[in-house]
Amino acid sequence: MEYNTTRNHLIMREYGRHIQKMIDYVITIEDRERRQKNAQALIELMGFLNPHLKNVEDFRHKLWDHLFLISDFKLDVDSPYPIPTRETLKAKPETLPYPKKYPKYSHLGKNLELVIQKALKEESPEKRSGFANSIAYYMKLAYNTWHKELVHDDAIRSELNAITDGQLEFTNTPFVKAYRERDNRDSNRFQRGGKNFQQRNGGGNRSDRNGKSGGKHFKKRFK
Repeated sequence: MEYNTTRNHLIMREYGRHIQKMIDYVITIEDRERRQKNAQALIELMGFLNPHLKNVEDFRHKLWDHLFLISDFKLDVDSPYPIPTRETLKAKPETLPYPKKYPKYSHLGKNLELVIQKALKEESPEKRSGFANSIAYYMKLAYNTWHKELVHDDAIRSELNAITDGQLEFTNTPFVKAYRERDNRDSNRFQRGGKNFQQRNGGGNRSDRNGKSGGKHFKKRFK
């Protein structure tokens, strides 16, 4: 019996060991024309065994690359695509530079500072005022998200002045609902609903009275 531990390493498991044995056999064929025909047949078989590759753009190019990869780049046949090498397939991509952003106010984020910079470059007074109102609304929303409570407009105005050096000032009052107020309303609504439920059901006394009276009738019946 042949065990997997004694077999050769399976390079690509999705194609199976039989495809790898066929490729190893095609490498040993001396006639180049016959070797080329067998390689073409292997490409068709590999595509048939992996139909999901048809959804990949230029899937036949990928099949030819896999053919040379499984053969350990020893297969000498003509390919309609550039023949890959060991260095090109196993080359590591270049590391992407990670953007380093250090916002002045970390709780507001870097994107808000970018919006503020765009607002400061705006020349139209109406658009500039709209930017200021939107920025103030976002600042109140962020404060409400982290602290779960409303913040006074003077605090937002002073912080916005500190960020923009007094160049932006919002006119209207951006209103943001507090989570605590909403939670209190929900809890009060739940308590009122519980009281109404108890009133409809007699506060639980009706069932107790029925239970007690039922017990008395039961005793009288069997005396």
